[in-house]
Amino acid sequence: MPISLASLLYPLAVALATLPCAQATQYSLAKEYYGSSFFDAWTFYNYYDNLTNGDTIFVSAQNASADKLAYVDPTTSHAFIRVDNFTTVPYNDKRNSVRITSNDSYAVGSLWVTDMYHVPYGCSVWPSWWSQAVQWPQGGEIDTFEGVNLQTNNQMSLHTETGCTQVLPNETSTMVTSTNCSYAANENQGCVVIDPSLASFGAGFASASGGAFVTEFATTGISIWYFPRSQIPSTLSNNESTIDTTTFGIPVGNWPATGCNIQELFQPQQLIFDITLCGDFAGNSAIFNQTCTGVCYNDYVLGPPSGYDNAYFEVGYVRVFSAAGISTVVSPSTSASGSAAGTTSNPSTQGNSASGLGGKYASVVASLFAAIGGLGVMLL
Repeated sequence: MPISLASLLYPLAVALATLPCAQATQYSLAKEYYGSSFFDAWTFYNYYDNLTNGDTIFVSAQNASADKLAYVDPTTSHAFIRVDNFTTVPYNDKRNSVRITSNDSYAVGSLWVTDMYHVPYGCSVWPSWWSQAVQWPQGGEIDTFEGVNLQTNNQMSLHTETGCTQVLPNETSTMVTSTNCSYAANENQGCVVIDPSLASFGAGFASASGGAFVTEFATTGISIWYFPRSQIPSTLSNNESTIDTTTFGIPVGNWPATGCNIQELFQPQQLIFDITLCGDFAGNSAIFNQTCTGVCYNDYVLGPPSGYDNAYFEVGYVRVFSAAGISTVVSPSTSASGSAAGTTSNPSTQGNSASGLGGKYASVVASLFAAIGGLGVMLL
C-alpha cells in the first residue's frame, strides 16, 4: 500500500510538538468540544471491550446516536454519553456502551478542562475521563477521573514505562495509594492519588451539580484540580480564552518532574471518555464487594436495565489550552487510530485503559522516522 505524505508527516508533527518548552502558567484556548458539534471530532471505538475485559460493546457513532447513547441535548447543549438502560441482556451477551477518543492529540504544554454535571455510577459501572498516547505504555497515560461501582471518591493516576515515580508532590490530597507509575509494577496500579472530596465521584458529584476538572500537562509536571460547581474559578465559568493556573491554588493531585521526566516518558495525549462494566477493576470481587453485593455480571449486566439509569456522563464542554505563544495540537489528516471523525476505530491499534495492556508501535514509528529522515532532506 503506498505511504501517504500525511502518514509520514504525522510522527514529525508529534516530534516537533514535544520539543522542550518553558514552564507555563498562562494558557490560551486551542480547541473546544461543545454544543451540537461536540461529537464531530471524536472516534467511536465500535468494538467489544477487549481492552479491560469489560462486559460491554462500545457501539459505533451511528448506533450511539440512534439509541441515544451519545447525543447533545438541544435545550442545554450538554453532551450525554451513557450505558444502555433499556435492553434486557441475555446470558453470554454484553451491554452496549460508548468509548470515544479525540482525533487530535495534545503535546506537553497543554491543559484541558472538562465541565461535567453528572458522572456514571452504580454497581458494575466503571467510568473514566482520561488520556493516553497513541503508543502505550511508551507514551504514557493520565487518568483525570476514574472510579467504580458505588465508590464515593475520584481517583487520579499516571501509567508510564519504568522510571516515573511521584516525588515531593505539591498537592492538597494526603490519600496516596501508590507512588510508582510504572505499568510493570503492582499489576499496573499506577501512581494513584485519591480525591478526599465526597463530591468528586458518584452520587455525591451529581447531588452537587457536578464540577470542573483541570489537567495540566507541563514539562514541570502533571497536575489535576477538581472544583465543585460552587467553587469553579471565574476564568472557567466565564469561558475566558486565556487562563492562569497560578490562580487555581494547589492542585488536588500533582506529579512533579523531579520524579518523572515528562518530556521523556509522555507523548502527545488523546482524550478519552468511556464507560465499561465489570471488567478488571469494577468486576474484581474484592473491589466489587466493597460497595455492592451479588455477582457483577449475573446480577447487574443481566439484571434490570434500569440499574443503569445513573450510568451516564453529562458534559457541559471540554476545552483544551496551549501554553502562551505555542501550539500543542497535533492534528493529522485522519485520527491517530486511522479513522475519520465519528467512524469506526481499528481495535488492533488502540492502546488499553488503566488496567489493560497497550499496543506496541515502537518499530512502526521508528521506520516512519527513518523514512521522514530522507523526506526531510528533500523538503528543506
